[in-house]
Amino acid sequence: MAIGVEKPRSMPRWVRALLVVGLLYLFLVGVSLLEAGIKGLGSDTQEQLFESVSNPLAGLFVGILATVLVQSSSVSTATIVGLVAAGTIGVDEAVPMIMGANIGTTVTNTIASLANVRRSDEFRRGFAAATVHDFFNIMAVTVLLPLQLATNFLSDAAAWLSEKLVGSGGAEFDSPLKQVVKEPVGWLEDLVEWVGVSGTAQGIVLIVLGLVIIFGTLALITRNMRALVAERMEQSINQLLERGGGLVAMAVGLVFTMAVQSSSITTSIMIPLAAAGIVTLRNIYPVTLGANVGTTVTALLASLATGSPAALTVAITHTLFNITGIAVFYPFRVLRDIPIRLAEGLANIAVEKPPIALLYTIGMFVIIPLIGVAILR
Repeated sequence: MAIGVEKPRSMPRWVRALLVVGLLYLFLVGVSLLEAGIKGLGSDTQEQLFESVSNPLAGLFVGILATVLVQSSSVSTATIVGLVAAGTIGVDEAVPMIMGANIGTTVTNTIASLANVRRSDEFRRGFAAATVHDFFNIMAVTVLLPLQLATNFLSDAAAWLSEKLVGSGGAEFDSPLKQVVKEPVGWLEDLVEWVGVSGTAQGIVLIVLGLVIIFGTLALITRNMRALVAERMEQSINQLLERGGGLVAMAVGLVFTMAVQSSSITTSIMIPLAAAGIVTLRNIYPVTLGANVGTTVTALLASLATGSPAALTVAITHTLFNITGIAVFYPFRVLRDIPIRLAEGLANIAVEKPPIALLYTIGMFVIIPLIGVAILR
């Protein structure tokens, strides 16, 4: 089934695999550059830049907006990890942003489902398959964010795991990944200084370089990993999901998302399958939950590159949040069915009044977060 993306030029699979490894290394260099640039800005600039995210709900909305703008939770969570590693924001401020990124990442497959708006049956199935991801993540945030703010149970558990893995005391751990990426970052810092850029300007240049590298490499990683693994993806997913096993479906979402470094690709591939009636909404649903967990691997890798225990704590918190959401809601049918019923109900309304689908997408992912940030900043 065509996915609507230009197929990368043919090259030997082993060459493409080596290319992906090299791109992943450059991605980690970009994360380290971002960290170095933020440190170079100075504390006053940092405080002004992130003044609007002192409120946890503002942080949640910022996480949504940032992810919608870059169309990638991998980019936004890697950026958050870099900010924590640089000391710009703390773990408590970062956790709501991470949860917001979980919601924001669902916009891609929701937009993809709008392509079938002129074909009622296909649109109903595809839009429901897209928004079930939205509703589960919103439900998880609605329940777990207040508990986190009241008890810090997620961040405390993540800090405990981080301490067991790398130690505590605020010292940076000796990450092999950090040592690998440290040298080229130092070269770039020296080069920027050599051309006469220093102080705050140097920090800005390093941030821009870091973001360009992060954006570019993630796009190329996704494109090339898709060429490596996704040619048979739809057929394999279909065969597995027809068996109706929730755990198997979660494993599919987890593995493929880790492989392509994008939950948006995994969930967006589900849309044409759902629209065509090949896979049911109930079989697609657990795939999205596995994708939620799989996408956290990017933040975990980024945190290892920074060498910061706080950054690792935030990355582990992201993973624990998604696992906890599954553990709390999925085993119980009455709770598991809530996102399905909401998605089916909204899809039925959208079929009768198609503008509702567009209003929902813009309102949920743009207007509400913007209003929230404006009020709570």
